[in-house]
Amino acid sequence: MKKTVLILAAIALVFASADAKDKKTKKSKDAPVSACCVKVFNNEVDSMSYALGMNVGADFAKNIKAIPGGKSNVDLLIKGFTTAMKGDSALMTAEFATEYFRNYISAAQTKEADEKKSAGAKFLSENKNKDGVTTTESGLQYQVLVPAEGPKPIATDSVKVHYQGFLLDGTKFDSSVDRGEPIVFPLNQVIPGWTEGVQLMSVGSKYKFFVPSEIGYGEKGAGGVIPPFATLIFEIELLDIKPLIETAPVLEVKPVPSVKKTGKVAASSKSTKKK
Repeated sequence: MKKTVLILAAIALVFASADAKDKKTKKSKDAPVSACCVKVFNNEVDSMSYALGMNVGADFAKNIKAIPGGKSNVDLLIKGFTTAMKGDSALMTAEFATEYFRNYISAAQTKEADEKKSAGAKFLSENKNKDGVTTTESGLQYQVLVPAEGPKPIATDSVKVHYQGFLLDGTKFDSSVDRGEPIVFPLNQVIPGWTEGVQLMSVGSKYKFFVPSEIGYGEKGAGGVIPPFATLIFEIELLDIKPLIETAPVLEVKPVPSVKKTGKVAASSKSTKKK
């Protein structure tokens, strides 16, 4: 893990240097040198070492936010890092530190997963009793927002839809509506919740789906924006039914430009590809 971070930091530094050099050649020879570019160390090795430290530090600052629980003691992190780098006497053996870190992460991930499962189960238990909500045998829940009469797709069809997707806290994680472009995809190549739900719809209708993690993205989550074991809410408008296409488009979960949170979780749906 440490080696990977150092390598990535070094690569980032190389690219940053190359980019800076390229920009420099485009400037006038008489252009003044910025104060940030003045050498502040006595030799190139010291300057490189400081620059690498900044790159590694910036990388760590981003990555530690992803630690389960989101908590860390930065001062002790730096102390442990410095101790290991210098080979000084440490409070832990390397073997103990590795094992402790592994166990901590495992326990924290299990705790977060249990919390997600509990939150999802609680939400679905309460939601199923609301007016207009229907629950299927799989646990999928849905509401008809805009009814329509007409053909319904089967699993071997491709469909054209507009959708938006939300987490339970109201965070919108994807939206074809915001992008202004509907998607077309094979109905048998998306998450089970979509495959089942869209088959209930007629062309022209709009549904809201509440998708348990078991028929969603499960224990892995998706795209860095859908956590493991997340119950999801989608709003889907079925625009058209098309013959099954040979190859599904690559549908990746990406954050929408502006993340919105609402008191109520209004949902939208995003195209969801099995991972």
